Amino acid sequence: MTLQEITDSLGLTCQDDKEITGLNTLTNSNENELTFLENKKYLADLKNTKAAAVFVTKENVNEVPSNTIALVCDEPYIMLAKASKLFAPNVVEMDGEKPLIGGGTKVMPNVYIGKDSVIGSDCTIMAGAFIGDNVKIGNNTIIYPNVSVYRDCIIGNDCILHAGTVIGSDGFGFANTKDGKYIKIYQNGNVNIGNDVEIGANSTIDRAVFKSTIIEDGVRIDNLVHIGHNCKIGRGSILVAQVGIAGSTTLHSYVVMGGQSATAGHIEIAAFSTIAARGGVTKSITEPKKSWAGFPLFEHRQWLRLQGKISNLLK
Repeated sequence: MTLQEITDSLGLTCQDDKEITGLNTLTNSNENELTFLENKKYLADLKNTKAAAVFVTKENVNEVPSNTIALVCDEPYIMLAKASKLFAPNVVEMDGEKPLIGGGTKVMPNVYIGKDSVIGSDCTIMAGAFIGDNVKIGNNTIIYPNVSVYRDCIIGNDCILHAGTVIGSDGFGFANTKDGKYIKIYQNGNVNIGNDVEIGANSTIDRAVFKSTIIEDGVRIDNLVHIGHNCKIGRGSILVAQVGIAGSTTLHSYVVMGGQSATAGHIEIAAFSTIAARGGVTKSITEPKKSWAGFPLFEHRQWLRLQGKISNLLK
């Protein structure tokens, strides 16, 4: 839709009829996308954005680059939330092509496969599975009973999704108004799962707000794991039961996270890091090949020494 159509629906003023294809972050936006600035710590990203337009407060309007249109408003994050609804796809498509199913694929009774979806060869789709619209599934993948794959998601070759797993549910995104009302931020991205990935029972992987939540090749995810929107889980990583990964977190290759460990959002964990059970990661880990434990987080050996000293106090 045009920028003027968007601003008219939001009660803002803009006479530009430039076509807008979607929403994105300040750093990743292109000349046909809309973005926002809410937090001043991202001012440097605003100055370098390539977005067609940006929701911005009056105090930051002079920081908007010349190639970007400033859409001045009191609450940019609220405006982004409202704009996200304009780009949300249909929950269910009534029109489209019948799904394509490759040779040798077995589809059990009581399975729904949506419009424009493609399933590769030699797959097994068990009873009660829901495969949404425009889903792509590779070859030799097993979908166990009652797995739900929401629309637009991608699953690679040789994957296993155990019972009750949900791929592509909405990320937990809300903008709250000054009077405490929550405005839903529509999650218009998808989940992209690589090859040779196994996901345990009743785990959930949220779709991205923009672009993709990414699970790279060779990842192993246990039961009851939650991965938030816009996360990236690096090649060969292992997430044990009840791990929680907050949104926009990046795990580099071969990270291991023990049971009930968790991360804050918008951080990175270096390759070959190990987080012991119940460890809480609140800041980025930049040095690879180290083990960590506890909350607040310590290097594992240091944490063990600390626990020993605490035990001695009780004797």
